Amino acid sequence: MARACVVGAGMTQFGVHDEPLEELFADAALSAIHDAGVDGDEIEGLYFGNAMGGITENDTHLAPKLASHLGLQGIPCQRFEDACATSSNAFKHAVQSVEAGVHDVVLVGGVERCTAETGLDTEAMTRTFASASHREYEQPTGLTFPGVFALLTKRHMHEYGTTEEQLAEVAVKNHAHGQYNPRAHFGREADVAEVLDSPVVADPFHLMDCCPFSDGASAVVVVSEDVAETYDGDPVAVSGIGHRTDAVPIADKAAPVETTAAKEAANEAYAQADISPDDVDFAEVHDCFTGAEVIAIEALGLVPEGEGGAAAMRGDTYLSGEMPVNPSGGLKAKGHPIGATGTAQIVELTEQLRGSAGDRQVAGADKGIAHNLGGDTATAVVTVMEAAR
Repeated sequence: MARACVVGAGMTQFGVHDEPLEELFADAALSAIHDAGVDGDEIEGLYFGNAMGGITENDTHLAPKLASHLGLQGIPCQRFEDACATSSNAFKHAVQSVEAGVHDVVLVGGVERCTAETGLDTEAMTRTFASASHREYEQPTGLTFPGVFALLTKRHMHEYGTTEEQLAEVAVKNHAHGQYNPRAHFGREADVAEVLDSPVVADPFHLMDCCPFSDGASAVVVVSEDVAETYDGDPVAVSGIGHRTDAVPIADKAAPVETTAAKEAANEAYAQADISPDDVDFAEVHDCFTGAEVIAIEALGLVPEGEGGAAAMRGDTYLSGEMPVNPSGGLKAKGHPIGATGTAQIVELTEQLRGSAGDRQVAGADKGIAHNLGGDTATAVVTVMEAAR
């Protein structure tokens, strides 16, 4: 079975955009197509992610709309929705279709507008995001996602002694990386005092522990390994994808602080790639909140359990550290347009493994991992990619 490769990658700047979804996605998609050197009539399918457009913009049936805008009408198109893991799930299906021989060339990506440009303010958008929580057991209590991840993080602090200063160091580190990413929503320097002085959103999270609502789009071109060398873009191999789910609501999770779905998805991806966590050179993880990164890198086996916060304080997860995490700046600094986040991580892995990430390049990057969560960690998609030989 032929392994899939990414040969084209593109994304917009994450931030505030006033373009309609079709135009915003086209900016990323056409960039990926150009990077790959693929002709439009070679693209055999579109796998597309958008989580909130039906709520925020009254815009559904988006896959054929976007395909038509790109001049790709006629091919099979499919929209995916899995909360924040939306486009990583679309990517998984695109890779599987190529590996199975259903398609040779697939365009996959996502787009979202989550800022006030949709006409919704922060309060309304927070309420919209909360639609991913349990409708009967959680939403009526007023639980929002800062609250969800605050609960998980407070448990981690209780069990392992993780501190607010360690959480703040995660934010500082990701902002430090984000300043080297020209597409980041908030690429600038910060310090621990600034994070701790920002307003409390949901204990233990301060405002600067939280990722922003962003607009943006990302896209990649996935092809069979058999034809990868015929395209312009340097191929990057997809060697493993794991996808697992956990219980909803969070009260039903067996071990909330472990993010079981992420751990199991990572084990599946490692097994497919025939590697261990020790072989990973860098990671892009779903740091919607600083505590989410701490828990994620433990679930991925990149640091020992309970050491996620300490690893940031030691500098281990910085670009120059033993295990660079979120060289893009992560959701925290790069931004988080829900439907675009998953494939934006794939764009970052592609650029890092090509050695084309500029000032944020991880030295000697050969194997990278992307970790994308949906909802209250109930969906996890973990992808291993390797520099093609």
